[in-house]
Amino acid sequence: MSIVPRTLQARIVLLMLLLLTVGQYAALRLFDHFELEPRASARALQIVSTVKLTRLAVLAAQDDRRLGLLQELNQSEGVRIYPFDPLEAIEPLPNDPLLQRMAEKVREQLGANTVVAVNHLDLPGVWVSFDIGIDDYWLVIPSIKTTYTVSWEWVGWGALVVVFSLFGAWFIMGRINRPLKQLAHAADAIGRGEKVEKLPEAGAEEFSRVTHAFNEMNEALASAEADRNLLLGGVSHDLRTPLSRLRLSVEMLPEIDDLKDGMVQDIDDMDAIIGQFLDFVRGAEGEIESVGDINELVRDVAERYKREGKLPRLEINPLPELKFRSLAMRRLLSNLIDNAFSYGGGTVVIQTRMEDGKVVLSILDAGPGLPEAETERLLRPFERLDVARGKESGAGLGLAIAARIARLHGGELRLRNRESGGLEARVELPV
Repeated sequence: MSIVPRTLQARIVLLMLLLLTVGQYAALRLFDHFELEPRASARALQIVSTVKLTRLAVLAAQDDRRLGLLQELNQSEGVRIYPFDPLEAIEPLPNDPLLQRMAEKVREQLGANTVVAVNHLDLPGVWVSFDIGIDDYWLVIPSIKTTYTVSWEWVGWGALVVVFSLFGAWFIMGRINRPLKQLAHAADAIGRGEKVEKLPEAGAEEFSRVTHAFNEMNEALASAEADRNLLLGGVSHDLRTPLSRLRLSVEMLPEIDDLKDGMVQDIDDMDAIIGQFLDFVRGAEGEIESVGDINELVRDVAERYKREGKLPRLEINPLPELKFRSLAMRRLLSNLIDNAFSYGGGTVVIQTRMEDGKVVLSILDAGPGLPEAETERLLRPFERLDVARGKESGAGLGLAIAARIARLHGGELRLRNRESGGLEARVELPV
């Protein structure tokens, strides 16, 4: 699962969050870098002043008062003096830029031989060596801050800046994405065959140009749809009218063996093929959806077949109401049932049920089934079942029309061989 958001708005906000976080961190690091020198100088000056003042005070005090002076310094300032042993082990300074720079400045002012240590002998404070006459001593200054930590106040203000920036980015990207969302919704509506009003061509120049191009495309599609419907009406009239006259003429001919019946059947097949072509080209996108009961639709379609002498068996289970195109769904069922009666040995079962949260319509037959490699191919236009199921008629559009109608409703049509023999045409529709 990808951690990258799917929407452009969320991706831009995430990018801004990363940039702001990196920027805040870089700003703190730059501040720390440029403040290093003045902080080190201030701390070194404090240490050097303390060492010099303590040394002068000890030198100026009388011998009998030095012990009292040291005790007073310890009590009032926390400053302590210890003998310095050149042979004692001294840990090097931590790898901290502030401490390293502070020690360099202390040696610059007190001499290169000055030893600077931190928390020596597990006693907290800055340890600085100095001499009184020929003797060396440690001066321990506990009040010097030897490390620098980022103030929580800085972190809080930085986080507040990031939060407000993200709110601003989310608001701005929402306004920028509004035309894109309108375009996406309009494109989805066109894909469903719905009529889309002209979108407002406002906003930034880039979005205005895209919206203008989309409106022109929408008008061109509407014009093409009107021309197509006009052409389909003309084709239907111009082809079926002479076919009707031809059938009437054939019906008036005297019986010539079986030739007359064969000619009538050929004319009927031609009329059915023209009807399939028109159904495929016309599609069902223009039909308005309505809420209804699929089971009632299945019963109505089955009654029509019963009146024609065909008896499909119904196995109907309760289903929730769905939003569907009634005429298109009738065409889907009719195509699948016709296919089952034509190729499936005369026994057809229609099932409805709920399965895995989806409405399932199954048309079962008892025919020879299909090779597994053919089931996907036969859902494409003009792919016929002749070789697989042994009949030579039709234009190979019935299953393609049914598959298109299923996709139009957000579902899917699949062909599966039954374990008991025969074929299942299975339509799955989302609730």
